[in-house]
Amino acid sequence: MHNSGMIQTPFISVAVTLPVMKPYTYSMPEHLREFCSPGMRVLVPFGKRRVTGYILSGQESCKGFKAKKILDVLDDYPLFPEHEISFFKWISDYYIHPLGDVIKTALPSGLDRHDVSCVFVTDKGQDGLNKGHLAPGEEQVLEFVLKRQSCTLKQVLKNSRNASVNALVRRMEKQDLITVSAVLKKDGAKIKKEKFILPGDGPKSVIRMSKKRLKLLCLVKEKKEISLTGLKKDIPTAPALIKPLAKAGYIKIIQRQVFRDPLGDPVESDTPPELTLEQKKVVKQVQAGINSGFCPYLLSGITGSGKTEVYMRLVMDVINKGKNAIVLVPEISLISQTERRFRARFGEKIAVIHSSLSKGERIDQWRKIALKKVGIVIGARSAVFAPFDNIGIIIVDEEHDTSYKQETGLRYNARDLAVVRGKMNNCPVILGSATPSLQSFQNVVLKRFKELKLETRINRHPLPKITLVDLKKYKDARGYDRIITPELSKEIRACLDQGNQALIFLNRRGFATFPVCRECGKSLLCKHCDITMTLHKGRNVYQCHLCGYERPVNTKCPECGSSKIQPLGFGTEKIEAMMKAMFPDARLARMDQDSTSKKGAAIKILKSIRNRNVDIIVGTQMLAKGHDFPSITLVGVICADLSLSIPDFRAGERTFQLLAQVAGRAGRGDTMGKVIMQTYNPEHFIIEAAKKQDFFKFFQNEAPFRKALMYPPFSRMIQLKISGDNFARVKAFAFNIANVLKAMLENEKKQGNAVDILGPIESPIQKISSRFRWQILVKSPSSSQVNRLVKFTMDHPSVTQKSGIRVIVDVDPYSLM
Repeated sequence: MHNSGMIQTPFISVAVTLPVMKPYTYSMPEHLREFCSPGMRVLVPFGKRRVTGYILSGQESCKGFKAKKILDVLDDYPLFPEHEISFFKWISDYYIHPLGDVIKTALPSGLDRHDVSCVFVTDKGQDGLNKGHLAPGEEQVLEFVLKRQSCTLKQVLKNSRNASVNALVRRMEKQDLITVSAVLKKDGAKIKKEKFILPGDGPKSVIRMSKKRLKLLCLVKEKKEISLTGLKKDIPTAPALIKPLAKAGYIKIIQRQVFRDPLGDPVESDTPPELTLEQKKVVKQVQAGINSGFCPYLLSGITGSGKTEVYMRLVMDVINKGKNAIVLVPEISLISQTERRFRARFGEKIAVIHSSLSKGERIDQWRKIALKKVGIVIGARSAVFAPFDNIGIIIVDEEHDTSYKQETGLRYNARDLAVVRGKMNNCPVILGSATPSLQSFQNVVLKRFKELKLETRINRHPLPKITLVDLKKYKDARGYDRIITPELSKEIRACLDQGNQALIFLNRRGFATFPVCRECGKSLLCKHCDITMTLHKGRNVYQCHLCGYERPVNTKCPECGSSKIQPLGFGTEKIEAMMKAMFPDARLARMDQDSTSKKGAAIKILKSIRNRNVDIIVGTQMLAKGHDFPSITLVGVICADLSLSIPDFRAGERTFQLLAQVAGRAGRGDTMGKVIMQTYNPEHFIIEAAKKQDFFKFFQNEAPFRKALMYPPFSRMIQLKISGDNFARVKAFAFNIANVLKAMLENEKKQGNAVDILGPIESPIQKISSRFRWQILVKSPSSSQVNRLVKFTMDHPSVTQKSGIRVIVDVDPYSLM
């Protein structure tokens, strides 16, 4: 395993997987030196523990410190190419996140090793037990440990009913009845092996040939080599049949590592269709600039305009030049479709990475990429880290999608990182979407991105006809009419009678209800921040969770003076129940976070829709994502305003994207689609723009509002989320951080820089799993300024001592909840 990156120096620089920002230096024992390259994992001593670290580079000296020796090298090949390290360092710096943890996030889980404390019985303990010299508590512990092959300290402590078991174990350790020692445990996943059957070298002995044995030999002869699983499809009893045949020399059996196939079903290959003139133009434009290195493009095209085909042509071109391609698609339920199309075109040249793979499947895919067995990676956000070193193009489909932002641990945005990685690899990056994010379009306006457009639907299918229904007309109606208006139910009935499918869509996140005026349909807004206020149950006031502005609970509507302000909101279950009652003859499916949380559940529902085993689908925004279902001819949006009134400055943008995407789901087959949108605000510019699928109109209205209040893309934001289980301490800590920030800002002010600090204030969801939550927002037109300020603050002595309190730094936050 000698490779070009072999380390020649006596010391190495290692990023450890602990919450520390900088790499540490370790010394390298002679006998391990030839096995080491950057990108491999090593086991190193750190304080009293042993942890996994990643080799970043060799180092000549240890700068006057005494360097500890590394204990072991854990890999036989680098998990990522050497030049990806500068990408990791950039991420660590920008997202203010420990480098070792950045690399750990980038790699598939299941590779990690860590220490686990195990308990062993000593000779003295065994002796005492045999002679019966011990106290009953001690006997119990020893018997428990002896029953097991390996027993962790955690198991002993958990299993004991004795309240003071901790002290007991420590005492027994002192008396040398037991020893507790750290044993290395691996998280996770093993490599999968499988039996393969090959023709033998000819029979050594003659055995009776049954029909099944003959059939099996024919299959092996025809295929030259077949897996046992493959044989079982034709001959279920194959495992029993192969042994005697192998013994007699008719066949050979070998074991080999196999790569798990995440989709499971083989895909028929396809031939590239003829491109439309418009598609040709776009492909040519990108190809023309491909040799001049990095160039970001925004490809905007209405739903159904054939973006995927453009992606596939560009990828094909790159692969033919001997380079690699990364294709990012939104989270899981969508991947099946784009992936299926890429598979059909590129066959085995593809690796797939997404969240519904098991640990083992993920590791297999990663090995395939690292060992250069594939040239294309397609996957959700984590695929942006794929270990390629010769990237020719990076594509981000549906670039506006919120699932590109990770909301735990390293809170990166894969779309932004795709652009950074493209720049570092000097290759084009294509962000595609029918409803681009404001951020990306602003980059086009500023000439940072080049714009590419597809303006006609491929097979000339017209966009669906969209009808708005004003819910205010039905505000006093009886029964279901208030929620499912007569206009909508009439269309559902007609759709079912024609044997088509209807999609009933509820655009809400888990956030239950918002204050909305029942007379004029406007949400109750904060007069400073222009976002919806939240009812604070404990204190019975409406509060803005950005700046803290309050209105009394019996406040009148600032728009029309009515006192009918009521919470608005309902869930998918409720809508599903109404549908059952109104259309007892229809087959229903519900698709939301709850009904699809089990592995494979989403794919199962999508399959039943494709196979037309369902008539009405009720669902949340999972359904807005690019699925192609030709038999859906009607889309009903229960209440377009639900997502408009989420307390977040991006609520308008998300609502526009959601409604335009959902509208694009109707009528992709030969029948003209219909969309019924129910709304309290039919005249709102967002609802209007979505009705016309007019992104530009939306942008022209939304951008000035963002600019006036200095919201992104006109500023950069970092949100600090502070949480803990003691309300008073969390509050005090939040104020402490805010004071440190403000003091540092005073020092900076002399250079005349505009930074705003909003908060500290309680989060709109004040408590999650019994932790109290507070937040602070830092925003400024200058990204480096905000970054520097937050870095200094996080290193401040009064902020680093945080017992029992968690502080999360979220750079470019997506959800301000």
